[in-house]
Amino acid sequence: MTSPAVPYATLLAFARYVDRIGPAKATFVGGLRKQRESRSGFNPHGQLIKALKSDIAFHGGGRHLHAVVNEVKPRWKPLYEALLPGALTYLGTLPKDTDLAQTRDAIAMLGDLPVKINPHFGLRHADGQAEAVRLHMDEQPPSPETVMATLHLMGRHMDQVLPHATPTLVDLRRGIVHRPDPSVKTAQVEQWLAGEAAAFRATWSVAA
Repeated sequence: MTSPAVPYATLLAFARYVDRIGPAKATFVGGLRKQRESRSGFNPHGQLIKALKSDIAFHGGGRHLHAVVNEVKPRWKPLYEALLPGALTYLGTLPKDTDLAQTRDAIAMLGDLPVKINPHFGLRHADGQAEAVRLHMDEQPPSPETVMATLHLMGRHMDQVLPHATPTLVDLRRGIVHRPDPSVKTAQVEQWLAGEAAAFRATWSVAA
């Protein structure tokens, strides 16, 4: 297990970091470090993700998603109600013969910064095509930087995550699916991410 003192990021955290500018970057990294050292943090979306996966696996047509909105603790009910329409929209875009596929986590090294690549789930379509899916559940849509970083890092390690699959980022509140742009130059993205990772690591050390 990575020591809290060592610079480290999840794919979610790093994608959020590259979306920030100026002092907001340092504030964000400082908050991450404090959270890591206090071992705090809770994912309120867990039940919703499980319900979405159940609807995909059992072809439930949204039955599990509707049910979880009624079953979740009152504290999280407004959040789930806000996510439900987009989740149903996304579910409706999937062919009825789509099944879940097993994904594996991977560690991406950006210079000296480890970034954990952890899709929420995989999809396997009847024609044999596969997707590794990350869900974006923030109030604001993902920025172009967030989309690019997420899809690039997932694609970079797809041989470990889900071989021959396409990386996909789903803006769940709006039911919008983002896939790689073939016009994006991989070398330029790598150079950009390397610079972002170096700045992240330096800021982490300053926050110590």
